[in-house]
Amino acid sequence: MFHFLLPNARWLAGGFLLTLFSSFGQTFYIALSSGGIRAELGLSHGEFGWLYMGATLTSAAMITVAGRLADTVPIERYALFVVLGLAASMIMLSLAGNLPVLFASLACLRFFGQGLMGHAAMTAIGRWFVANRGRAVSTAAMGIQFGESVMPVSFVAIAALAGWRGSWSINAAFLLVFVLPAVFFLMRVPRVPQASEAASKPEGRQWARDEVLRDPLFWLLAAGMLAPPIFGTIVFFHQVYLVELRGWALGQFAGSTPVLSICAVTTTYVSGILIDRYNASMLLPTMLVLIATGLLTVAFVSSAWAILIFMAVIGAAFGIYASVFGAIWPELYGTKHLGAIKSLVTAMMVFSTALGPGITGYLIDKGVPYPAQIAAMGFYCILAAPLMVIASRIVARRALRP
Repeated sequence: MFHFLLPNARWLAGGFLLTLFSSFGQTFYIALSSGGIRAELGLSHGEFGWLYMGATLTSAAMITVAGRLADTVPIERYALFVVLGLAASMIMLSLAGNLPVLFASLACLRFFGQGLMGHAAMTAIGRWFVANRGRAVSTAAMGIQFGESVMPVSFVAIAALAGWRGSWSINAAFLLVFVLPAVFFLMRVPRVPQASEAASKPEGRQWARDEVLRDPLFWLLAAGMLAPPIFGTIVFFHQVYLVELRGWALGQFAGSTPVLSICAVTTTYVSGILIDRYNASMLLPTMLVLIATGLLTVAFVSSAWAILIFMAVIGAAFGIYASVFGAIWPELYGTKHLGAIKSLVTAMMVFSTALGPGITGYLIDKGVPYPAQIAAMGFYCILAAPLMVIASRIVARRALRP
């Protein structure tokens, strides 16, 4: 691994930075401001959930258009556009004083942060690496795990001094002053795969996006692939409400994210090696079993130790997801139209994560117990795991077949 990392450090570091600071547009980070937003603008859990859902749906619609530009625009310019857009969105949220501005800022945060930051990183990595794509994707994806570990703690610390609005402004300035030039410097020279890489793992059929949409295997894989972002988004979006129900302190929950990060980094590293040796889809059943374990734990256990179990197994599942999500699409459908295909998948991911907070917030307002909702998500993962075993066997026979 060391001999792989050293000569490829600049490209991997560029991808790492993009995935790391995509945290600013992720639900687990935005949700830390939910209490302040709801209090200042007079929103209930359900009202804020529906607003967040509408903003995320809007961002998903935009991703399908903007995401395919990664196939034609030089990736370093594309990345600069995304970072600038994310910084502007953060400033907008810090100034939001009414519902229209709040909606626009959340939509842009989801569009640039959750959507295009990771999309730019994984499209570049998927195209630049062939034989070691699993290791490359897993290394860049560790930015997600690192962000889940340090970002909540940093937000709580900055917000304690400057408030939730000040925290967004300070982080936007950091993004512009430090992250923007670093990303441009690291990614301005594209990596060209060596001939030996292409020979050891040749590209097969290059699928267009409309062909992918007609492929039944794509939809089968999506049924399992979308579970971690949907259910993870729901739990972290309503984390304030969850800790209130259980009698935990918010600091206990947010402060336990390093456990999530350690487990995620470990499984991200291991899954990258396994992907290069076998195929990405073989890890999907394990990922779903881990997600189910974490969800059922917080659904049925009220003791504080449940937080650590949840963070550990969810972190392990997120680590697998991060590697699989970046590697499976070029592995199965090629790289020629990777930007268009990944923008479709990313839009589906963003769209699905939009539904969760709105629906669960509505059910909370209607008196449906939140732990029961979490339990239902866990049982879905248990039922979906055997389907992923079937999907992985199909992929093993068909991946990149001419």
